[in-house]
Amino acid sequence: MPAILAKKLGMTQVFQDDGSVARVTVLQAGPCPVTAIRTEERDGYDAVQLAFDATKEKHLSKAELGHLKKVDAPPLRTLVEFRNEVGELTLGESVTVDAFEAGARVKIAGVSKGKGFQGTIKRHNFSSGPKSHGSHNVRAPGSIGASATPSRVIKGIRGPGQMGNKRVTQKGLEVVSVDARENLMLVRGSVPGPRGAIVEVRSDG
Repeated sequence: MPAILAKKLGMTQVFQDDGSVARVTVLQAGPCPVTAIRTEERDGYDAVQLAFDATKEKHLSKAELGHLKKVDAPPLRTLVEFRNEVGELTLGESVTVDAFEAGARVKIAGVSKGKGFQGTIKRHNFSSGPKSHGSHNVRAPGSIGASATPSRVIKGIRGPGQMGNKRVTQKGLEVVSVDARENLMLVRGSVPGPRGAIVEVRSDG
């Protein structure tokens, strides 16, 4: 099961051989050097650690630089462990976009766009109240429980609050094409996060 780190560059559209238009998200995927390998015997679980997103040495601590220099990797700011993805990878090996092929199904995880504090209509798709005859509850959430019994608000009631800025995994996405020379991957549909966000791409098969 291949896995790789990528940067979301934005969305565009491509014309396919049959004349149809595919709306795709462009990802700059890898190359990602393998900076650590976790094993069941030593660490209690199997995982592979990949590094991505080049930066300057001054932006990393001495411990981070030392960890990367063990495998002769350049300064990279993002380290992510992928469990049960070790396979045939070895320490210092570089994972590239060649690990994926057009037509493959992938799942992509990232942090969604933060929307700040939002009301129930935007956050939970509630219906609005009447908009005429002097109504004062056009965007109010309405009743949130009975006053006599149980005389409290039950846990889990959907209300206003922080929206977005949380980890989201989009499953079943299709790889439309792969450009190994430019380290680009085109995925059909939308991907969590804003432009420039780092996402995790895993096989969904």
